[in-house]
Amino acid sequence: MKSLTKGTTTHVLQALVLCAGISACGSDRVVRALAAPEDLRESRSASSGVKPGVQAMATWNVIALKATAAAPFSPPRESRSLAIVFAAVNDAVCSITRECETYASRIAASHRASLDAAIAAAAHDVLVSIYSASPAVVTPVNASYDSTLAAIGPSRARDKGVAAGQAAAANVLALRANDHSQAPMSYTPTPGLGAWVPTPPGFAPALEPQWGAVTPFLLDRGSEFRPGPPPAPGSDAYVSDYLEIASVGELHSTTRTAWQSEVANFWISTGPQLWNQIYRQMASLPGTNAAQAAHVYMVANLAGADAIIAAWDAKYTYSQWRPVTAIRSSLDDGSAATVQNPTWTSFITTPRFPDYIAGHATYAGAAEEVMTALFGDHPGTLSITSPTAGNVTHTYQSFHEIADEISNARVWGGIHWRTSVVVGREVGRQVGDVALARTRHRDDDQADNER
Repeated sequence: MKSLTKGTTTHVLQALVLCAGISACGSDRVVRALAAPEDLRESRSASSGVKPGVQAMATWNVIALKATAAAPFSPPRESRSLAIVFAAVNDAVCSITRECETYASRIAASHRASLDAAIAAAAHDVLVSIYSASPAVVTPVNASYDSTLAAIGPSRARDKGVAAGQAAAANVLALRANDHSQAPMSYTPTPGLGAWVPTPPGFAPALEPQWGAVTPFLLDRGSEFRPGPPPAPGSDAYVSDYLEIASVGELHSTTRTAWQSEVANFWISTGPQLWNQIYRQMASLPGTNAAQAAHVYMVANLAGADAIIAAWDAKYTYSQWRPVTAIRSSLDDGSAATVQNPTWTSFITTPRFPDYIAGHATYAGAAEEVMTALFGDHPGTLSITSPTAGNVTHTYQSFHEIADEISNARVWGGIHWRTSVVVGREVGRQVGDVALARTRHRDDDQADNER
């Protein structure tokens, strides 16, 4: 590595991210496995009206995203929280409608129970349990819940719905109580060629180093799809990654276009915050019923949570250094092409965990796989609005197009090697495939058992 110095100034864009006990299974027969992909696609033209429970799910999706945004920053914990919320919502809906399969267990619930009340109670109870120590989360969630119940009005249907939602939340929370998400883990970086160390400007310690050992929601283990190691420093693949990001990802890059800069800023918000806008859009299509909507929210968020676990497993298995560390380093990687720049600064602030594999891209791979399976390659115009890009809205014609943009965003922002996003996205796709297969297997098994 040769030595070269450029003067730079630090640019930091702050990310604004917006948007009781276990009951026995009922005796009602499950009508069918969770909505098949064809059913979801055809539901778009089935009716122009919003069916019971669908708007409530959309509302509580927004509330849940605001709650996780108000909590301390942690993409892994955010993805876990949303997965638990929508597993509980799904179980409440499926127990009432008997049209879909539950995640934790079917509860005894009246078919006449209020879906809106059940959805609100399930989401509320999960959020206030997970964030009980955070008034910034609990206070607005409680206010939203009180408002929801007041709007529904007193009735036996509301009370039955609340009971169903509370039981569903208790079941899923109990299932996740010992998932190792609270297990402490010490992590001491070992400086050296290719090794991750805290990065500028804050040089903060590693975030959630234990997360790869968290019990997945649908995978067997976090390492189920662990990829091989990243390119070795000085290898052809490494040099290719290095030269690309050193040029396009630098704070004052002259090769990065205005569009590329916008895209990099657009995807500073977390994957769950931005992708859930798509889940909400697709789950609210005309003609979609509550069982189908619950399936979309649950499977997509479960797959996303498992994708993050898989990404963190790889991150702390390989502990690969970030581009800013590599480009500033004076260590010799054996290549004359990788020119050192001790003042090089990434366009967006580098997150405080190892590079390989890219978490955003891994989440995106899972999301694109799940959503494409449910809605096809041509779902119509999709839109996402990002608060970290001045509330700009981007539109897309496929889920693959969204994932492509995310992969580029992390490179153009100067925070991830190209290999990290490519491999991460593929791992995410594998996670998405398993999520689809294992929820369907679970669905079919329960349907067979209750016929």
